[in-house]
Amino acid sequence: MAEYNRSIVQAPTAQAARTLIRGATVLSMDGDIGNLARGDILIEGSTITAIGENIEAGDAMVIEASGMIAMPGMVDTHRHSWEGQLRRINPNAETLEDYCNATHFSFAKYYRPADMYIGNLLTALGCIDAGITTVVDNSHNSRTGAHSDAAVEALLDAGIRSVHASGAPVSGEWDKAHWPGNLERLQGKYVKNGDNPLLSLAVMAQLEPELWAEARRLGLPIITEFFGGDMAAELEGLHREGLLRPDNIFNHCTALPDAGWKIIREAGVRVNVCPRSDAHYGIEDGMFAMQSAQRHGISPGLSVDNETSYSGDMFMEMRVAFYLQRVMGMHQQRCCGAEHHPVTLSAHGLLKAATLDGATCAGLQDKVGTLTPGKQADLILINAQDINLYPSGNAFGTVVHAAERSNVDTVMIGGRIVKRGGKVLGVDSERLRAAIDESREHLFAAAGYQPDIFAETFMPLESAK
Repeated sequence: MAEYNRSIVQAPTAQAARTLIRGATVLSMDGDIGNLARGDILIEGSTITAIGENIEAGDAMVIEASGMIAMPGMVDTHRHSWEGQLRRINPNAETLEDYCNATHFSFAKYYRPADMYIGNLLTALGCIDAGITTVVDNSHNSRTGAHSDAAVEALLDAGIRSVHASGAPVSGEWDKAHWPGNLERLQGKYVKNGDNPLLSLAVMAQLEPELWAEARRLGLPIITEFFGGDMAAELEGLHREGLLRPDNIFNHCTALPDAGWKIIREAGVRVNVCPRSDAHYGIEDGMFAMQSAQRHGISPGLSVDNETSYSGDMFMEMRVAFYLQRVMGMHQQRCCGAEHHPVTLSAHGLLKAATLDGATCAGLQDKVGTLTPGKQADLILINAQDINLYPSGNAFGTVVHAAERSNVDTVMIGGRIVKRGGKVLGVDSERLRAAIDESREHLFAAAGYQPDIFAETFMPLESAK
């Protein structure tokens, strides 16, 4: 069995004792702090300690940020990180079955721990590059304890803040003896002693009360791929039995009727929505659930879901969300009359979904999601002087409608700088590419797949039919 190479990424450097970010346009996403056309952010160790104008910081390390936009790091509330090396293998997929054929039923069953490691590492580094500082890792390919360890260690090596949600595989052979005991083992090995402050754990589980009970015994959140059209009928019974609680996190929530939304709100279930995924794979009605959630007083996070068909950045997720909600709103008005006023989010509202609302969905709102004194210094600097962004007529519009990963100059996680000058730090690119190539060659050979970079469709393997 191939071993994974943990020397691809150097250990993150320690945070400076004091750091001053000086002269940035500050989008705090905190209603009490507000926004500053030109402001400073003081960080001590891993924590934001002050935000204001002309902060005196003595011997602090200074980051000159004039011409840059400072904002909280973005939060991806639902990503199947293990699929990193399968990027864009299926760009024209039309159904959820197409996605499953290109992942669960083709390559997933041949994953070694080394493949889990490189998939998660590549995804996490891609997140950092794109200004995503927190990822909720929906790891539904946990075939053995070694596979789970590899996934977790990749997140730790990348230096990203993460929620690792271990989940049972969908197809193929796997070690059922380690499940669900793997959850308690992971907890004891990685988080119990507080050695890994950027890591927390959850469990991926469908509507499985016994597994939910085990997760709750361990104090772990429960993440469910929830498709409202097919699964809504289960909600009333689960709610009546007291099984729906604020530790539930539902992905997608497509085609959910109003009665289901009322139950979710009453139970305090956390929600994230998938603008691109739901449309790309035609999940149920193909429409992401942002408007329905907002209509019922729920502010969901945004999520990328996967990279097997499209890019892994939240800038595009926000843009697709902006335009889809406009189209949906116009359609509803034409269908339902002028008295129907759909809820649509502004650029500010969508940036909130990608930051604070995402942090709330992940259960990390007390640590991240806003630039607030006392919170962790998870933030990014966007270079608004880049040719594609200058001049910046509106800071929120610049971020949501125009910025891209190349404009992310600096990324800080827990006070540590992990991207600077537009480059992710500490990565041996040659070793990384070699490990990716080795993993892909193994998976393709094991599955009998002949790659074709010009193919219009992913041809299902014999084992997937």
